[in-house]
Parts: sequence; C-alpha cells; structure tokens
Amino acid sequence: MPQKAKLGQNFLADRGARVRIVEALGSISDKTVVEIGPGKAAITEILAQKTSRLIVIELDRELAASLRERFAEPSVRVIEQDILTVDLASLRESDEKLLVVGNLPYYITSDILLHLFRYHDAISRAVIMMQREVADRVAATPGTRDYGLLSATTQLYARVEKLLTLPPAAFSPPPQVHSSVLRLTFDPRFDELDIDAEGFLAFLRQCFAQKRKTMQNNLRAAGYEPAVISHAAERAGVSLQARAEALPLEEAAKLYRALHDK
Repeated sequence: MPQKAKLGQNFLADRGARVRIVEALGSISDKTVVEIGPGKAAITEILAQKTSRLIVIELDRELAASLRERFAEPSVRVIEQDILTVDLASLRESDEKLLVVGNLPYYITSDILLHLFRYHDAISRAVIMMQREVADRVAATPGTRDYGLLSATTQLYARVEKLLTLPPAAFSPPPQVHSSVLRLTFDPRFDELDIDAEGFLAFLRQCFAQKRKTMQNNLRAAGYEPAVISHAAERAGVSLQARAEALPLEEAAKLYRALHDK
C-alpha cells in the first residue's frame, strides 16, 4: 500500500464524470486512444467499448496485471511503463494522430504535460484531469496571477478548455484537493508567431526565471546586454518594466525576434 500512495493513486469513482471525460474526446470509434494511468479501469471500461484501438500505460505492476486479465481482447494493449519514458510517436499506426486521456498523478503533472508536448506531432487532442490549482495555471490568461511558464508553454502547443471540476468525494480514496478536467487541442503556434521552438522556449524560461521581477531584470540576469534589451524592446513595442506574466505570447514573440534580429 505505501507504494500506491507514493504513486499518487486516487481512483475516479464518479460515473457521470467518467462518461463526460470520454465524450470530450469526440468520436473515437476509428481512433487510437492512449490512456495514462488507467488504475482500476474506471475510464478504460468505457473506452474499450467505444474505440477500435486502446493503449493503456500503467506503472503499477499489480494494476497492469489486472488490466491485462480484464481486457484480454486484441484491441486493448497494456504497457507497464512510466509514461515519461514512453515514445508516444511509436504507438501510432501510420501517420495517425493519437487521442490521449488520463487522470494525471498530481506530483508529476507538469512533467507529463511537457512529455506530451515533445510528441505534439503525434497527438491531436488530450482530455486530462489534474489538481484544480494546476489546471488554473495551465488555463490562465496573461495579466493574471496564475499565468506563468506552464501557462505560456501549454498555450504555445495547444488550445486549452476547462471542462469540469470535481470534488474530493468523486474519488476513492478522496484526495485533499479538487480536480479539474481540461481539453487540450494540439495546434502549435511556432509558425504563426515566426519563432523557433527550442530558442523561444528557452527565452520563456529566462523571462519567468524570477516571476516577480521585471522583464528587464530577468533578461539582464540571463546575460543580455542592457543596450540590446532596450533596443529590442523599442522595436517590439514592449515595456521592459512589465513582468512576463503580463505579456501575451504575441508580444513575447515580438521581443524574442527583436532580440535575435528576426
């Protein structure tokens, strides 16, 4: 039991919520669905009835064995592995786009999101549950307190929709927090913003390095010369006294391009 607690396993017991999560994926009859952390198969049992190809990724050995026994049909594949080590692109048939669903462990939610973004070319949509406070950060808009590096990164890769929030009583055992379900529709904005992914993501990390500091101070700390910063900000029409949380991605991209003479 201590191992299960360490894995952060709180199983969804609310039947209505399970149905809504599956419905949020859209039509799945001819799709490949990847479920992260199926646990006791609360969502799996619904998915298995609706999709032609289901891949479930479960780290817990006992749960994985139970899933193999329960879902022995050829259309369901159980992978006993840490999701952070799974090559998601290899799960596709041909060049299809995957659908992803899952109740993410609270303690590695950000890591899992970043892993999904690494495979953005292989995913079309994800419906994922996470701690409400983390969901608020993911969905936050520029200029709000919750907007930060996780918000900006997610919104570079996907359109974010909040679908529902569930109380602790919807789970067994009940966690000490509320949970929210988000739908991410993958639609990377790098071409639209005229930026290179690796460079711009590094730039965002620099901008948010000290969230309460101004853009000017964070960029100086990152090694940019003051004169270069000032000239770029003037070209981009961005105030250096603003904090990164106040900048929409469009303005951050303008500043990034100006700093790199693009």
